[in-house]
Amino acid sequence: MYLSQDIKPISYLKAKTADVINGVNENQRVVIITQNGEAKAVVQDIKSYENMQNSLSLLKLIVQSESDVEHGKILAQEAMFDTLEQKLFS
Repeated sequence: MYLSQDIKPISYLKAKTADVINGVNENQRVVIITQNGEAKAVVQDIKSYENMQNSLSLLKLIVQSESDVEHGKILAQEAMFDTLEQKLFS
């Protein structure tokens, strides 16, 4: 992250909204918006945002799976496929 380029005051966003949006879409880096010297918001291109959300969803599934294994909430592979076949073909 290039802080001098990626942190902008809200007045800059107000004056150059189109430039900020074009910039985040071109370089796929976030822009941090400050208000009264404090970071308050992030502007991010939609593709990067979608990728981040998908990554978070996968991480949540991994954490849930690890928890299930730790608590013994598992099925043998054959039993899982049998159950799945019953649900699909019934």
